[in-house]
Amino acid sequence: MMQLTEKQKGMLKGKEGEAVKKAMELITALGDIYGAERLIPVSSVQVSGVSYKTIGDAGLEFIEDYARIMKEEGIEVRVKTTMNPAGMDLEKWEKMGVPPEFAKKQMRIFEAYTSMGIEPSLTCTPYYFVNVPKFGEHIAWAESSAVSYANSVMGARTNREGGPSALASAITGLTAEYGLHLDENRKADVIVELDFEPEPYLYAVLGNHLGSTLTRMGKKVPYFRGIKPELDSMKALGAAMAATGSIALYHVENITPEWKNAVDDELEVMHIGRTELTEHIKGMDMGCEPELIAIGCPHASESELKRIAELVDGRKKRPDKELWVSISRAVAERNPDAVETIERFGGLVLRDTCMVVSPIENRFKSTGVNSGKAAYYLPKESFCRQCIRFRPLEELVMMAVEGEK
Repeated sequence: MMQLTEKQKGMLKGKEGEAVKKAMELITALGDIYGAERLIPVSSVQVSGVSYKTIGDAGLEFIEDYARIMKEEGIEVRVKTTMNPAGMDLEKWEKMGVPPEFAKKQMRIFEAYTSMGIEPSLTCTPYYFVNVPKFGEHIAWAESSAVSYANSVMGARTNREGGPSALASAITGLTAEYGLHLDENRKADVIVELDFEPEPYLYAVLGNHLGSTLTRMGKKVPYFRGIKPELDSMKALGAAMAATGSIALYHVENITPEWKNAVDDELEVMHIGRTELTEHIKGMDMGCEPELIAIGCPHASESELKRIAELVDGRKKRPDKELWVSISRAVAERNPDAVETIERFGGLVLRDTCMVVSPIENRFKSTGVNSGKAAYYLPKESFCRQCIRFRPLEELVMMAVEGEK
């Protein structure tokens, strides 16, 4: 059993209200299950379970009930808390083809969360300007791609929280100290060597391939040698490994912040060649002619947004193709010219949402993506039932340009 402070014991007994009591019950239960010795403070939280598509009526009822209790008790979340994408752009949902009933329930979820004091960020990339943890900070994030980025690229410390446990941490400002909050669990347990430097789009393929492969092997923290990824490639790599497996932290030699201390012992070495990734693409790319070109899973960065704008500037969109670019509000506000260029072309720049958590199956049967995460989720019956075309970003965008193939 964990050792709680007197204040924490009081929170658990209900001295600070029902909402805090319920949150503490969840956090301490998780701590007991995973053998944590104590609770620790967190500096920020990222809450998932925001899209109506993913949580449904039961999730909506749970969130509204929690919001009601917090309002009655006059409390809000205790630490900086941001939220995941919704199932639609809150302003452009009609252009997306979202049904009105879906939109109404989605707005209820958004309003319930914001009433708790949660920031209306609606992005899976909160680390772009909105929620930026420092090296070594303990956080409680629920969004698999953001968890990977925070742990691996930024050197913050978080487990892969579920929606309810992240919300509980937001309400209490605490999490149980286990898993990736501890030094010993951040060590690498396998070395992955590549004999070539992948093109940017192949990092999504590498992640898609390794997530499931490493998880089957019982490996959780890979250490990469022989690669020099840029930030966008690291985002794509981590997002894909988290989607297809249980990888929440990775190290890249000479690049990520904890690489020097990541390897203590002789470890198993996996060798990955170009042929393996080329073969793996065959399982990701179904060869469809896409009706929708969807970029931004995770949400596009400033550099990705500007690159798309460069590609479409002065060109015309094919009338039989749709181009959606999903970004955070923060990135959109900082890059109005790029947004305007893409929309002048005829593309739809979406804030608040992405193709995976929106009901695109109502309009489309085939989607083109450059994301390993999207290529994994979109074909599934429980998500979007899409036939997938997986190609590099530039090639995808040009599919939507009139006169191009």
